[in-house]
Amino acid sequence: MRQIDSDFLALPLRRLADAALQRARDLGARHADFRMERIRAETLRLFDARLEGAMDADDLGYAVRVIVDGTWGFAAGIELTPEAAAATAEQAVRVAKVSAAVNREPVELAPEPVYSDVTWVSSYEVDPFTVPLKEKTELLAEWSGQLLADDRVDHVQASLMQVKEQKFYADTAGTVTTQQRIRLHPSLTAMKTLPDGRFDDMRTLAPPTGRGYEYLTGTGWDFPAELERIPEYLAEKLAAPSVEAGTYDLVIDPSNLWLTIHESIGHATELDRALGYEAAYAGTSFATFDKLGTLQYGSPVMNVTGDRTAEHGLATIGWDDEGVAAQSFDIVRDGVLVGYQLDRRMAHLKGLGRSNGCAFADSPAHVPMQRMANVSLQPAPDGPSVDDLIAGVERGIYIVGDKSWSIDMQRYNFQFTGQRFYLIKNGRLAGQVRDVAYQATTTDFWRSMEAVGGPQTYVLGGAFNCGKGQPGQVAPVSHGCPAALFRGVRVLNTVQEGGR
Repeated sequence: MRQIDSDFLALPLRRLADAALQRARDLGARHADFRMERIRAETLRLFDARLEGAMDADDLGYAVRVIVDGTWGFAAGIELTPEAAAATAEQAVRVAKVSAAVNREPVELAPEPVYSDVTWVSSYEVDPFTVPLKEKTELLAEWSGQLLADDRVDHVQASLMQVKEQKFYADTAGTVTTQQRIRLHPSLTAMKTLPDGRFDDMRTLAPPTGRGYEYLTGTGWDFPAELERIPEYLAEKLAAPSVEAGTYDLVIDPSNLWLTIHESIGHATELDRALGYEAAYAGTSFATFDKLGTLQYGSPVMNVTGDRTAEHGLATIGWDDEGVAAQSFDIVRDGVLVGYQLDRRMAHLKGLGRSNGCAFADSPAHVPMQRMANVSLQPAPDGPSVDDLIAGVERGIYIVGDKSWSIDMQRYNFQFTGQRFYLIKNGRLAGQVRDVAYQATTTDFWRSMEAVGGPQTYVLGGAFNCGKGQPGQVAPVSHGCPAALFRGVRVLNTVQEGGR
């Protein structure tokens, strides 16, 4: 069985928590929580099969958060003594008392059961931090060399990002949780420049994942098979004609659609954003609270869940940073907005009952905020294959892989590009085209979704670096989805839009 590393458990977790929480109680805190984290991150970068850079970081510290006089207080520390932890709690209480003068909304938390001395470890087989750096570098160099051996490739960039996150949480209600999770993201990009100066690239579609090093050696993704096809894909893309702008039916692969879900559903259904609390840094949301239960977000085949329990999900946990157990919950059901992502304060503020466990801080020095669950579009139980979806299109485009994107501050008007685009003519693929972006409003786009693929088309995509907040924080999050068919979507020619 996977276990939490002994060196983390050997830290004075309980003694520091007890000292901090008792001091907060003594100073009048109605609620206090203590969170100790160790986050190890390693990144390798290669260019043309040669190591270009390596980073290994280890962040260790703790945070104390309190509610005093209905106001949040927060402080962080790094000195691992009970006296220092108690002093950090004192500082958090002082922050709350100073802030109370300008607080207009007393903080109340939604109730949550107490979890006494529970542990959770994510689903992985091989801890990547136990694999020698030399072995990982040699594997990336071998893959890069395989691509460089093909004369259709000029250069190759390769990277591997790995994170081990360990958290200990305790609060004055009696909850005590200890957790460990692993995530990693390998990526290779092949590049080619033609004699006329045109150039392009092609990246692997392998998504970041909550797996261990086994992901690179055959579990969960077939890297050799994908790498074998990349030179062909790149050459075909460089020779492809530029797309004719217009209205097309789209069959969108999960490798592209996950990002559209992230931007137009994931962020739009964070309740703090919908209520206007996240207005300065990254906008609000068109999906305001008055639309709950009535907004026709998409077509009747649209069913979207938030899920903190999905195996190998990047946002998968045992308990969030407020001691709330991981859950799966509905966000859109039969096309209608039925739920939001919540932390304990937001759940209580709008009378929604229990939090669904969406509080997260990206370091021991940052305060938890409402962050995204694994927000996923559900497949149809007996749904069609990708080939079946394509067969139902007379004039369309099949889109594979993500690339650039833009969306407005309310998560409503957007456009997305991709890695590869194939014309569909009379139900068959008819070769690649270039310079494609699809553009829509969020509701028009999701209402145009006619069909979702079956479970055989479902892939869990995602990203390490979802940004939010001031000071900014990043969070890992996955988005699963099947392939899907959309009717009558506007397609732009990006070269023409750029005035070239």
